[in-house]
Amino acid sequence: MNKGIGKAERSELEQRLGYTFSSPEYMIKALTHASALRKSRDNYQYERLEFLGDRVLGLVISELLFETFPEAEEGELSLRLNALVSGKTCALIADEIGLHEFIRTGTDVKHLKSKRMQGVRGDVMEALIAAVYLDGGLDAAGTTIRKLWQDRLFLADAARHDSKTALQEWAHAKKHGTPHYRLVEQTGPDHDPLFTVNVVFDDMKGSEGKGRSKRSAEQSAARKILEREGVWQREETQE
Repeated sequence: MNKGIGKAERSELEQRLGYTFSSPEYMIKALTHASALRKSRDNYQYERLEFLGDRVLGLVISELLFETFPEAEEGELSLRLNALVSGKTCALIADEIGLHEFIRTGTDVKHLKSKRMQGVRGDVMEALIAAVYLDGGLDAAGTTIRKLWQDRLFLADAARHDSKTALQEWAHAKKHGTPHYRLVEQTGPDHDPLFTVNVVFDDMKGSEGKGRSKRSAEQSAARKILEREGVWQREETQE
């Protein structure tokens, strides 16, 4: 069994988190897998902290998105939030800071860095967020989360199912201005219409998309430009 966490390990993890604990108690609980406990009824494990950390993470990321994307609608913010607080993202961030090196496990939990154990790494990441929150408050937890999550806010994964948002961000970054969508035609019966939409720019070639709603047609048109310009790969853009 992986016993305790020494001063050197604690200092190293605190450096990676960007937070220094006043007491190691919550940190140790957050890093303790059930397999490391001698008795099944022992409460010295991360599951309860994970529950709390998930809520703290959601609050901080929601606020960060609200600040960062002042023109985004609720639907876009929700897409980004769901991607950024997902278990997969938590596990990826855990891997970036090498969290598996510090998790306390029993002999029956092997290959902690394997894909099969990704969920455990993500859960422990959330538990550590709760540990920071309980030890230092919401401001401390917010600072840690912002440090670890900041670079992911603009990644395509966070909004890749919303091609209109991705196209607008790319167009602004490349100084192409704001894309404009124009309804070309609506065909078919009222109960099963087909919309054709053009997306145009002032200084570059646009594209055309079709869909059963104007929104889906707009998404299709935006996606085609993202694929054409190499921003998205075709296999990554299934709506």
